[in-house]
Amino acid sequence: MNVLLNGALGKMGSEIIETAKKYDDFNIVCGFDKTEFYDKDFPIYSDIEKINEEVDVVIDFSVPVATFKILDYAKQKRIPIVIATTGFSDTQLLEIKNLSNTLPIFRSSNMSLDINLMAKLVQKIAEVLKDSDIEIIETHHNRKVDSPSGTAILLADAINQVFNNEKVYDFDRMQKREKRSKNEIGFSSVRGGNIVGEHTVKFFSENETLEITHTSYSRQVFAEGALKAARFIVTKEYGLYDMNDLLDK
Repeated sequence: MNVLLNGALGKMGSEIIETAKKYDDFNIVCGFDKTEFYDKDFPIYSDIEKINEEVDVVIDFSVPVATFKILDYAKQKRIPIVIATTGFSDTQLLEIKNLSNTLPIFRSSNMSLDINLMAKLVQKIAEVLKDSDIEIIETHHNRKVDSPSGTAILLADAINQVFNNEKVYDFDRMQKREKRSKNEIGFSSVRGGNIVGEHTVKFFSENETLEITHTSYSRQVFAEGALKAARFIVTKEYGLYDMNDLLDK
């Protein structure tokens, strides 16, 4: 299938390019980014109007503003899209959901199959340890711009389904002078060095603590997941899909 890679000049863009070379069923025909670049196996455009290649699927690892630029293109051309970008507002997420009524969209805050399995596991734990205090700690490289990570929100959302979405997310306790609420999920973000990503969910009970941690050692896991998602979404006519749909296949 012919792939348009949005965010082609980023670290994940480079990872997708190298990983796709291992497979016979992927051909990256062009990219889109803020800078035009031609010293590759394919052109990278900064102007959507210049894209004239035949494209079967879009893979997006970028930033929200660039995602919506390429979504406009995908909508016009009716091309399936894999969205791996994070940091969307609630309004933007609703817009993506609305677009999926006529366009096949695969969106996940984390393209790792393991992290999505972790989401299922912490959901099961929350069902049993309903009275525990729940905290999520995420660590990423010093270039990550959104905080907390989209994956941390993904994990919290999975847990919150157990509580009918009544849990409140606490992102900043610095200005508070009060004890922890039983109805909150707390978040801590750490940024430094070149760490790919680590997420820990802790369940604090009165006399013991249970924690589950996922660590990514290579960005290749996200590239592999995005390519699997591309194979999946290219067969759909419309709808909004995520990693649970791949896990349940």
